[in-house]
Amino acid sequence: MVLLLKVVACFVVLLHCSRAQASSFEVNLTVLPSFIWDDVANRLNALPSILTVSPSQEPSFHSSSDLLLSSFHGDPEISDYCRELLHIFGQRYVSYVNCLVSSARPVKVCLNCFMLYNRLTDIYSNISQVGLGNESCQVTLLRSDRLMLVYELYDKITDIWKTSHCSNCLSNDSLSSDALHYMAKLNESLRCFESQKSNHSELCKECKASYKVLNDLYGRMEKNKSLCIDIEDAMNMTRILWSKSFNCSFPREETVPVIAVSSFMLFLPIIFYLSSFLHSEQKKRKLIHPKRVKSSNSLMNIQDKHS
Repeated sequence: MVLLLKVVACFVVLLHCSRAQASSFEVNLTVLPSFIWDDVANRLNALPSILTVSPSQEPSFHSSSDLLLSSFHGDPEISDYCRELLHIFGQRYVSYVNCLVSSARPVKVCLNCFMLYNRLTDIYSNISQVGLGNESCQVTLLRSDRLMLVYELYDKITDIWKTSHCSNCLSNDSLSSDALHYMAKLNESLRCFESQKSNHSELCKECKASYKVLNDLYGRMEKNKSLCIDIEDAMNMTRILWSKSFNCSFPREETVPVIAVSSFMLFLPIIFYLSSFLHSEQKKRKLIHPKRVKSSNSLMNIQDKHS
């Protein structure tokens, strides 16, 4: 009898668990006596409750994979020091990229983002060099796999920095005096444009002096190779405003010697042919008469003597 009760209890439990998968499977147990059902109910209540795990408590694939990888002693393990450097690198990288995107137009990637770039280079130097306790993260973070993601990300960022020539506008990790002076003159010209934009003819007169100072300053910086992409783009936009938007003209100083040389080359053939004509005028020849008369008289005297 006890054996029968155990069999029935197990059967009921199995039926309860598989009801969702075999809903069409029906078993008629009403033929069992009531005391058997009471005993089955008591035994079911005595069984431990089934544990349910919430999705938040389920181990993710990432954590389980980390646990598995840590069990292999042959794989390189990142120390807490290197992991912290990697975390800081990620934060500073994201901050710098956000600054680049927000400063794309008008271009101000050097003037607005140079401090974030300096912070990024500092943390990358800490990764690639020996740190505290003679610990180096260069191998584990930069060369541990074929992708070398940290190195590639930093390399792309440095390419943007070099292409922009941002170092030309910096001095000792801060904006150079030339860059600050140029931005001040640029703001002065733009303020003049703003105040006279309703009358273009007056704008060309009133803003001519400030625009000339700005243009001359840009020319000197261009010769000294102290231009970055921010200043180049700002000057291009200012020239477009001056010439196309406001229809102003400004004679550049270098056009004066060009016009002088061109005029000289134009009149050079005329001068050449005129001088040739003047020097080719033939002068009157001075005829030299031969001394035939004298020689003939001498000959006659000689003949007279012989005769």
